[in-house]
Amino acid sequence: MAERLIYLPLGGAGEIGMNAYVYGYGAPGKERLILVDLGVSFGDMETSPGIDLIMPDITWLEQNRDRLEGIFITHGHEDHLGALGQLWPRLGVPIHARQFTGALCRLKLEEQGLPADVVKITGPRPEVTQLGPFTVQFVPISHSIPESAALIIDTPAGRIVHTGDFKLDGTPVVGDPFDPILWHDIAGEGRGIKVLTCDSTNIFSTHPGRSEALLANSILEWVMAQKNMVVATTFASNIARLKTLADAAVAADRKVCLLGRAMRRMVGVGLETGVLPDFPDTIGPDEAAGMPRNKVMLLATGSQGERRAASAQLARGRYLGLALKEGDSFLFSSKTIPGNERGVIRIMNALSELGVDVYDADDGLYHVSGHANRPDIEALHDLLKPGIVIPMHGEHRHLREHVMLARDKGMTAEIATNGTMLDLTGEAPKVVDQVETGRLYLDGNVLIGSMDGIARDRIRMALNGHALVSVIVDEEDNALPDAWVELMGLAGRTRGGDDLARHIEGELAEFLESADDRTVRDDAKMDEAIRRIARQVTMEEIGKKPEVTVIISRLMAD
Repeated sequence: MAERLIYLPLGGAGEIGMNAYVYGYGAPGKERLILVDLGVSFGDMETSPGIDLIMPDITWLEQNRDRLEGIFITHGHEDHLGALGQLWPRLGVPIHARQFTGALCRLKLEEQGLPADVVKITGPRPEVTQLGPFTVQFVPISHSIPESAALIIDTPAGRIVHTGDFKLDGTPVVGDPFDPILWHDIAGEGRGIKVLTCDSTNIFSTHPGRSEALLANSILEWVMAQKNMVVATTFASNIARLKTLADAAVAADRKVCLLGRAMRRMVGVGLETGVLPDFPDTIGPDEAAGMPRNKVMLLATGSQGERRAASAQLARGRYLGLALKEGDSFLFSSKTIPGNERGVIRIMNALSELGVDVYDADDGLYHVSGHANRPDIEALHDLLKPGIVIPMHGEHRHLREHVMLARDKGMTAEIATNGTMLDLTGEAPKVVDQVETGRLYLDGNVLIGSMDGIARDRIRMALNGHALVSVIVDEEDNALPDAWVELMGLAGRTRGGDDLARHIEGELAEFLESADDRTVRDDAKMDEAIRRIARQVTMEEIGKKPEVTVIISRLMAD
């Protein structure tokens, strides 16, 4: 049976976040496999209330773990490595990453009590990692976190370039610049590029991408113009932005204080691994609280409106002894990820109520994207001249637009959303299988399936309230059953002003008085009838159909 080259996204294709991409080579059904990235996305109150993290369902990969050679992590963002601590035990293979990214991977594993030595630190091209039929190189590429890498994956069927997240930035402040000569050399080697698996995040942005270095002057001018305490928030992983902000603070004769565990950790790892050799000295919150307000800059976590992060706590009044006052200034040096708008606006309004002047990144002065815009994606297409383009890292509309762009330029391209297995062996990709995929939820410290119904039940209770009905059946004295009702999340009064719980109890009493012995003896029939009556009465009185829990207790005769 002829061997084939396959590609299977388990996360990140048809959504932004939760990246996990499988490549395989070998006889159909027996391919040796590698996994690129294993990330998370984050829950929200509308679709997944109470859920901390969302991860790809790797059941298919777990079932084929004897074929899995290893995991490659392209960079240190949570949507590319955040699931390692929870899901690595199900796979149990070595993890390969560059030094800075590898340090973050090790922290993820150590937090869960897992062995950190499974992380293998790999240098950039020309260093190679040979796993089964795959020869893999990490190629430095610019992004909004240091030591990001694209992957060159050489196979017997040809060369794959997996871009990871990237932009064409020659002056990224921290990390590797984009090197067009290096990529020209890669494109010209051997038989050229068979497959380009490419970031699609900014496919709708029609202007060329901007360099991180362009922000230095505008941020410095902003800091110099502020008269009181200055606070800035951005992604903790964007070390280049943190350095630009901190350098501006020092130039304005301000001390820098880092607020938030993630920010302190990122800077610490940057210093330890040498990617951040000259970050300004920082002070702690106690020292910052005792200094003149015009001599301090706070760099705070929580740019996406996270309720427990430093920015949100400052907006609520006080954090670690620090309080914002009228005339202070707060800068959001980050783009709001779609879906996080409400949380960010909530913080902005809370800051406004405190009299704090709020600045955001909408005018482009204080933020640049870490992803390639449409002209930059086209430039990479033109540079590499791949035989096949497979869009990834985007919602379906991003993938579709990317495919149309590639086809308009005469390239072969195909959409592969999560669970779609492509055969890439020939000149055109073919869909050869559809693997069942889904999501895993981290609920507290327990992993649950997205289809388990837990999040759905929370949504229903949030929308419609809950009624608990307790029924006691005294079989010893042959007395009529009694019912008690407790309500949560529901208005307590009927349209006529009566107590709603008591009103439901009255309707249930009428049912129980008229119920025949056969129904009373059957828990399933009792449950169904009581549930129906409780929901019907509540709907008639207050317009809500609550979730109903029925508890039937039976007092048995001796």
